[in-house]
Amino acid sequence: MTDEKKSFLKNTFIALLKNVKGNETGKWGKMNAQQMVEHVSGFFKVSTQKILFPLTTPAEHLPRYKEFLMSEKEFRENTKAPVLPEEPLPLYYSNMEEAIDDLTKSIDDFFDFFSNDPSKTTLHPAFGELNFNEWVQLHHKHVIHHLKQFGLMDSPAVA
Repeated sequence: MTDEKKSFLKNTFIALLKNVKGNETGKWGKMNAQQMVEHVSGFFKVSTQKILFPLTTPAEHLPRYKEFLMSEKEFRENTKAPVLPEEPLPLYYSNMEEAIDDLTKSIDDFFDFFSNDPSKTTLHPAFGELNFNEWVQLHHKHVIHHLKQFGLMDSPAVA
């Protein structure tokens, strides 16, 4: 399953994003499509330690969080990362094409970052220390959530 998810992240995800212009609103949440792309890119940067957040989950809850992460259960609509503000961040890029280019680079950087040592871990603020396969699982779960938010994918979702 991990190979399918890696392929989805590397290939299918970006192709699906090219079906939106950037100003569309989602079925839920406050972000427009470009804000969502920039948000997803940011979380790929968290996995490669380009953006750092402290752990927000109490240690005693991490096993339950990790159990959810490694399941095929989806994020609920309006799930909000504990490190994000209530309102969407302002746009960083001037258009959707630039945002998708940055996201593509962030995804490539992710695969490069773990290529020599998939067992190394980096900190996710809610799920704790994650290795490459756990990050693949999380990124896949995360992008599926946002693809559904913007009507770019139905259920169920793998590849």
